[in-house]
Amino acid sequence: MSSRRDWLLQQMGITQYVLRRPRALQGEIAVSLPTHTRLLIIADVPPSTEDPLVSDVLRALAINPHDVFALTPDQLAMLPDDNHCASWRLGIDAPLAVQGTQLASPALDELYHNASAKRALWQQICEHESDFFTHPERP
Repeated sequence: MSSRRDWLLQQMGITQYVLRRPRALQGEIAVSLPTHTRLLIIADVPPSTEDPLVSDVLRALAINPHDVFALTPDQLAMLPDDNHCASWRLGIDAPLAVQGTQLASPALDELYHNASAKRALWQQICEHESDFFTHPERP
């Protein structure tokens, strides 16, 4: 029935709008990034920046834990589309809709015990070092 309605509206030249974030109407609150954010960490269970491995990665990237924002994939969907920020996907396979450098690794629990995954993460950091080490606010 809706396809006939869609066809009729199209024939009459009536534009139908499609919500980009329909969950916002279901009571979910939009998420906004603080202006000082330099790195998004996206994981099903976002880690603390005080976790030893996360802390080591942040130190390697020369990023202050205060400049990190951790989100779940559902919260990421609530971000406005115009964000440009580096991101680190922990256990998330699909590329993100966020503009900027994207690092990818297994989930933190697996990363702790997988030397080749740590090596792969380090290689990604080295490949994108110019994106991390040329931040305008960095001393």
